[in-house]
Amino acid sequence: MMRIFLFLATNVAIMVVISIVFSLLGLSGTLDKQGINIDLNALLIMSAIIGMTGSVISLALSKWTAKQTMGVQVIDQPQNQTEQWLNAMVARHAQKAGIDMPEVGIFEAPEANAFATGMNRNSALVAVSTGLLQRMSNDEIEAVIGHEITHVANGDMVTMALMQGVVNTFVYFFASIIGYVVDRVVLQNERGQGAGYFLAQMVAQIALGFLATMLVMWFSRYREFKADAGGAKLAGRGKMIGALRALQREYEPQDLPGQLAAFGINGGGVKSLFMSHPPLEDRIAALQNIS
Repeated sequence: MMRIFLFLATNVAIMVVISIVFSLLGLSGTLDKQGINIDLNALLIMSAIIGMTGSVISLALSKWTAKQTMGVQVIDQPQNQTEQWLNAMVARHAQKAGIDMPEVGIFEAPEANAFATGMNRNSALVAVSTGLLQRMSNDEIEAVIGHEITHVANGDMVTMALMQGVVNTFVYFFASIIGYVVDRVVLQNERGQGAGYFLAQMVAQIALGFLATMLVMWFSRYREFKADAGGAKLAGRGKMIGALRALQREYEPQDLPGQLAAFGINGGGVKSLFMSHPPLEDRIAALQNIS
């Protein structure tokens, strides 16, 4: 709850700062002279509502969505030795991390994969693929679970969702201003919002969205290093490095699965700016350098 409060407070604070800066720079007056009469404060508030709503709803539905799209079968009562071991290991990590026991699930997939999601750290879901259970050793699986439990304990799902909401807010805000400028100044439309406004705003949202995605992905990569360190603390550094090495053997040089993948993805150049996970070798090196 504190994490949500801090991000909402940050969003409001940024809105206030931008409003003050615009007032000091006389942006409102400049726009008025161009025939662009925008209530910037109202636009900021509307942008915040639009930007945050989708992100918060997605977070609230994240467990249900993951279960439906990934076909996760939650282990209510362990049916075999593997499920008993998995449940016990998740419970042990959760206790060490200071969080409530998450739901534990398994989904059918040939790839070694895992993810954690949920509205808050004490109501999470941790799921692993059948491929991970089949092709990784117990020590490596323990490290993967430690990594995911650390994501839960750090509140990374909430943090990422709310960060996305914040950047969405300002993408919509600045795209709307660009739309007004194009419509009124460039196209000389004097009646309401013309087609130029909607077209320019849409193009601006796409362009600014790419920049925003780069920022969000940078933060995601940062959180992966933190989750690796947490996994090493819970399961042991050797096991964590071993899990990453196992993924290297399985996936490199080909690409790893999509955004729900437990661990890193490859890439370089501009492509690397849009990666949600750092290169596996970088993550292994970071673990090796932990004192």
